[in-house]
Amino acid sequence: MASDLHRSNRTVIALHENPEWWAPFQVAFDAEGVDVEQWLLTGEGELDLDSVPPEAVFWSRMSASAPSRGHALGKEQARGVLAWLESHGRTVVNGRGVLELEMSKVAQHAALRAAGIDVPRTVAVLGGPQRLVAAAERVGAPFVTKHDQGGKGLGVRLYGSVEELADTAAELDPPANGVWLVQEYVAPAEPFVTRVEIVGGEHLYSVRVSTEQGFELCPADACAAPGAAPLFALREGYTPPQLGAYQQFLRRNGIDVVGLEFVETADGRLVTYDVNTNTNYNPDVEAVAPRSGPRAIARLLAARAG
Repeated sequence: MASDLHRSNRTVIALHENPEWWAPFQVAFDAEGVDVEQWLLTGEGELDLDSVPPEAVFWSRMSASAPSRGHALGKEQARGVLAWLESHGRTVVNGRGVLELEMSKVAQHAALRAAGIDVPRTVAVLGGPQRLVAAAERVGAPFVTKHDQGGKGLGVRLYGSVEELADTAAELDPPANGVWLVQEYVAPAEPFVTRVEIVGGEHLYSVRVSTEQGFELCPADACAAPGAAPLFALREGYTPPQLGAYQQFLRRNGIDVVGLEFVETADGRLVTYDVNTNTNYNPDVEAVAPRSGPRAIARLLAARAG
């Protein structure tokens, strides 16, 4: 943790670990006339717990995928910084409780289910390949394996049989926190999922995300593969039927900035499988969307700064 975290006079301070994702937000803050500073929490530095944090509004957008960028300890650093900020009564948008949801799909699953939102049948697994295979036998094929602390769809694999997993389980890269998920494969009626962008409780827009090229579905421009077909498209005029349940879930869990992803099945289920609290925005969708995600965030934070 950096020793100069208390030396700021900025209105808004953003906590994150990946500068490659920051540019659209800086543009939005500049356009809204909001003064913002970045604190990079990459898992190195120090924090003087006797110091007093600046009078500012803080926005945490730490990512579960931080270990894929060499920032495996960023989560622990963020936990400490957020505890310090909240102990001094600072306003934190997407604070400590939200960080725990971002970092654990088990926590997401439990919170969504508690809110009455349909989620996939899921078994969490700690242990070696044999336990993973045993969990798959209980869930039944087809199923997917994924990391509890994931992000960007990394580590997600679809299996058509338990035998297929048994043949490859020992070769899989382990999750960052050691916890696997074995989850029923929820087949979409059409080859896409929907991402619902919400800021401050308001539905900005929904995005159709193609699954034809796999499960790595990061919307940020920095994640796009050169020459790849576009994966993201605005669902113009679309309001998800479960929006009210989503908004209640967000209020219950203190989440202000989020992208929620769900599958529409052939038999009419709306199955929510991911809560993205460090949400990025796809530039092609932003270009045609009725409202800008980053600018909505800038306005929200400016209002909280008062």
